[in-house]
Amino acid sequence: MTTVLGIFGDPVKHSKSPRMWNAAIEHLGLDARYLPFHVRRGTVGDALVGMRALGIRGVNVTLPHKEDVIPHLDVVDDAARSIGAVNTVRLEDGRLEGFNTDAPGLVRSLLEGHAKVRGASVLVLGAGGAARAAIVGVAQEGAARVHVAARRPEAAAALVADLGGALPCPLTASGFDDLEGAFEATELLVQATSATLDGSPHAQAFADSLPMGRLPAHATVTDLVYAPLETTVLRAARERGLRTVDGLGMLIHQGAIAFELFLGLPAPVDVMRKALAG
Repeated sequence: MTTVLGIFGDPVKHSKSPRMWNAAIEHLGLDARYLPFHVRRGTVGDALVGMRALGIRGVNVTLPHKEDVIPHLDVVDDAARSIGAVNTVRLEDGRLEGFNTDAPGLVRSLLEGHAKVRGASVLVLGAGGAARAAIVGVAQEGAARVHVAARRPEAAAALVADLGGALPCPLTASGFDDLEGAFEATELLVQATSATLDGSPHAQAFADSLPMGRLPAHATVTDLVYAPLETTVLRAARERGLRTVDGLGMLIHQGAIAFELFLGLPAPVDVMRKALAG
């Protein structure tokens, strides 16, 4: 019987996941199919009932369902609980199990890009869901300290207060009003806001507002946005001669981890990357 996999989202038409997953499935010759499911806001509980009834093996979960899905699951792993969001649901022996593969996916992407994570001083820009996953990922990988900066200082402070007791390294918070000192002490900069998204009228102004010249010469800069692939922040870092890691790696590696969870096989990462590049 064909193994059915998919993604729940609203909207979901734009998702690159089916292209990436089906290329990997075809490459390995598996009897499986990955489908997009348009699940409207507020109905993810009903969708999960259908998932269980139909025997759908696994789904990825994207906006706006990552938080709403949690109460409907039988098991949620520790990383997903720390992040407060689930992006992967597996049906295992009749139970719905929730995971978050964003945090380890980011770490895999950074290590693939030869970025220093263990023992590094990390600066995360943003206080939303992407920032939360990034903080958990780098902290669990052994970062020495993490500083969180957001336009609203109270949002950064609230995120640090929420996560601080559960992570193995010190967390601090600030606003964007005084970033020069934070940049000088940073070995890994993680841009986790939506400011650099393709089409944003403020993308260049945002990059120009950052004191990139204060980063040490050995620092690495990553942007979790992958459309465009080279964001304004990554371009500014590259022009300074800094190591950069684009956001496509996180998308690929979070999917690869979910692939392993669903199918019990190593994911063909190179095939997935080629599918997205095509």
